[in-house]
Amino acid sequence: MNNSILAETEHNQPQATLKQKVARAFLRYYKWLVGLFFSFILMILLIDIGTSYWVKDQIYTDIDKLPEREYAVVLGTAKYYPSGSPNLYYKYRLDAAMQVYRANKSSYFLMSGDNKTAYYNEPKTMTNDLRRMGMQNQYILQDYAGYNTLDSIIRADKVFKFPSFTIISQRFHCERALFIAKFHQIDAICFVAKYPEQHYKVRIRELFARTAMLFNLLIGAEATTLDKMKSLELGKM
Repeated sequence: MNNSILAETEHNQPQATLKQKVARAFLRYYKWLVGLFFSFILMILLIDIGTSYWVKDQIYTDIDKLPEREYAVVLGTAKYYPSGSPNLYYKYRLDAAMQVYRANKSSYFLMSGDNKTAYYNEPKTMTNDLRRMGMQNQYILQDYAGYNTLDSIIRADKVFKFPSFTIISQRFHCERALFIAKFHQIDAICFVAKYPEQHYKVRIRELFARTAMLFNLLIGAEATTLDKMKSLELGKM
């Protein structure tokens, strides 16, 4: 009887040891993943906070305190969401541009946005709406190759040769744009447009956008194109 028990114990011992090894290996792997995840989250938060801090002196919310700059760059976005509902980010940016215009804080306004296809033209849409709001056409410029924030800032400096300019967008977007400008030693400030209430998802996406921005800057990413771009409107292609 004792020999039978001993044999069974010896038979089960390697299995128990193997299970323990697997469990310990899994635990180590799990701890490593958790540590990596929290390190990544911490890095994202530090980049976000650092971006805001580095450009805080270049942000203006009071039109009376905004320094005069000959040029302003209005960062583009879609007028409507894919669902068809109005995009308040768009509306508030144009409202802010009109504030700057009416206060005579800038003389020329560059509409910088996406026009990759003939069916989508952010600069033209912004221009038409600003005209309806009372801005005279001779004060409006258009950049059809502002495909992203980096493109808009770099092209304002290298293509349009603005010696300095005021960026117009929501605060979170302004901070990222100013970080890009400061990194490239471009003289820019920002007038903050109103932020739509309860739009938390966009601000969360901004955390990752800032991390991607820093990565692109560190690897030396440049504007998509430095050519003067023409509108891709239907009939003009």
